[in-house]
Amino acid sequence: MDQQLLDRLAIRDLVENWAVWRDAGDWERFATVWHDEGWMSATWFQGPARDFMRVSQEGFARGVRILHFLGGTSIDLAGARAIAQTKMTISQRAPVHDVVCDVVCTGRFYDFLEKRQDQSGIGRWGIVRRQPIYEKDRIDPVDPAAELRLDQKALAALPEGYRHLAYMQELIGYKVKRDMPGLIGPEVEKLYGEGREWLVGKAK
Repeated sequence: MDQQLLDRLAIRDLVENWAVWRDAGDWERFATVWHDEGWMSATWFQGPARDFMRVSQEGFARGVRILHFLGGTSIDLAGARAIAQTKMTISQRAPVHDVVCDVVCTGRFYDFLEKRQDQSGIGRWGIVRRQPIYEKDRIDPVDPAAELRLDQKALAALPEGYRHLAYMQELIGYKVKRDMPGLIGPEVEKLYGEGREWLVGKAK
C-alpha cells in the first residue's frame, strides 16, 4: 500500500482514538496519541498534554463531562510532518443559573503531528500540538419547558464562536481564554500561518 495512504490512515486513526479514549476516561491509551512534549489548548486549559490528562482525570472524577463527536478530516502531509483538520463538536452538560443545560460547540481540531522512530525503530505518528478552532455554539435547557435567562452583558463580552460554552464553563469555575481561534479573524489566520511553517520544517 502507498506510504502516504498508510500515513493518512494512521493519522485518522490517532485523531479518532483521541476523542474515544478521552471521553471514555481511558487515560492509559489516551497518553499514547501524544508525543512527550505535546501541547493542548482548549477554552479552559492551555499547557502540556500530561497536565491536560491530569486535570481531565480530576474533572472526570468530579463528574465533569466534556464530550466530543468527530466528522471529516483533511490532512496535509509533508514527509514526517502533518497538519490535520478535523470537523468536531464539543458538548458539555452542567447547570446554568439552576437550569441543567447542554452546550454544543461546532468547530475543528487543528493538529500539528510528527512521525518519529520509537525504540524498536518503527515510525509512530503523535500529536505535538492541538489547537481547536471554535466556529459557533448554542445552549439549550435539557428540559425544554425550563426557562433560562442568561446575563446578556456577560454573554456579549465572550468570543462569538464559543460564548455559550465559555459562559457555562466560567459559571462552574473555569478560567476561559478569550482569544481562541474562530471561523475568521487574526487568531485563526495566525494559526494557519503556523501550520504552513510546521509543514516546511520550522518549529511549532
